[in-house]
Amino acid sequence: MKIIIAGAGEVGFHLAKLLSFESQDITLIDTNRDSLNYADTHLDIRVIRGDATSIAVLKDAQVHKTDLVIGVTSSETTNITACVLSKQLGAKRTIARISNTEFLENQEEVGFVKFGIDELISPEALASNEIGLLLNQSAFNDTFEFEGGALTMIGLSLSRTAAFVGKTVKEVGIQYPDFKYVPIAIQRYGTQYTLIPRGDTQFKEGDQVYLTTTEKGVDHIYKLSGKIKDDIRNVMILGGSNIGCKTARELCRTKFNVKLIEHNKEKAFEIADDIPGCLVINGDGRNVELLQEEAISEMDAFIAVTGNSETNIMSCLVAKSKGVKKTIALVENMDYFQLSHSIGIDTLINKKLLAANHIFRHVRQGEVVAMTRLNNMNAELLEFIVTPSSAVCNQKVKEIDFPRSAIIGGVIRNNEGMIALGDFEIRNGDRIVVCCLPQSIKKVEKLFV
Repeated sequence: MKIIIAGAGEVGFHLAKLLSFESQDITLIDTNRDSLNYADTHLDIRVIRGDATSIAVLKDAQVHKTDLVIGVTSSETTNITACVLSKQLGAKRTIARISNTEFLENQEEVGFVKFGIDELISPEALASNEIGLLLNQSAFNDTFEFEGGALTMIGLSLSRTAAFVGKTVKEVGIQYPDFKYVPIAIQRYGTQYTLIPRGDTQFKEGDQVYLTTTEKGVDHIYKLSGKIKDDIRNVMILGGSNIGCKTARELCRTKFNVKLIEHNKEKAFEIADDIPGCLVINGDGRNVELLQEEAISEMDAFIAVTGNSETNIMSCLVAKSKGVKKTIALVENMDYFQLSHSIGIDTLINKKLLAANHIFRHVRQGEVVAMTRLNNMNAELLEFIVTPSSAVCNQKVKEIDFPRSAIIGGVIRNNEGMIALGDFEIRNGDRIVVCCLPQSIKKVEKLFV
């Protein structure tokens, strides 16, 4: 694919990096010389210095031959304008990053597609939604829902008390025949190696395991993993950023008791006026005495979303030491993901990764409608729509020439999630959730084209 990325900031550079690894034809546009020079020397891409809203610059980038234009500069006006112009100049598809979530909430009414913008994304809204899901499935350290929860992907670390520890996938299936689940990926404790489990794969203590299950299966996973579903009601948020405010607003709307700590006095007053149901405290969240005064030990969850990754991590560690059950930290440094479980924080989230996951599905071949990368693991989770021309259509799962480094995690048919075993027949219109390692992605895509 030929792809133009407008904006060489954190999200733009990260996207260009991921896409260039897949040998996509990438052109990166930005006005900042230093950012472009860094991208040019570190990535195998073309860079153009200029304004992405300039018609001359877009023509220089050969926008008329482009499959996808992604506007991810820090200015939503620039992103929207660049996408509208690109579509008029012949680009096939456009995606604009926005910060004003009103655009997302009213996109059908406004009709952005008519202007030439195929999709709007907000990394802040994606991060806020991710936090909401994590609080809902409080005992797990990663979660992703397909089709409103018809199928759910859950990530958890196996403790010694988990019922599956020491058993193989096949043995668990025999012992618990009513348990509808598929283990899709495992990372052994203390390693960076991701494996796609098979029937003879044994679950071990300390494994980071990813499973897909149906709506009814989530409670089974709580029971068998030895995890307790904590009822989270009292939440403390550190940082009145866009993510912090959006999360606080959504949580207040769903009857959580929310305290938000913001260092800037003026901003704290603005947030208090904007979110009446939220108790806003003006203070430094790094101050342990302040946290104790605000009864941090009585909180069910602590969410740190300031602009400083180190502050977020350290404050979460303080919260954990005070007995808070669930901690979530926003981090910008991708390398910190390797540390999350070993240092004791339940979940790290990263805006760049969430935005990249959301955009990446447009690069995949076949009808990909959802995609996520498993945190800290070298695997992708993709949701394909089966068409009459797909190689898997009208085939039983056991008859499909599926690569060993990929697995079908489940099927959604008529909005109902199903676990697809060997005799399950795939039909036109089914939505298939597949987990695969990088080396098998191309082969899997061909099965659904």
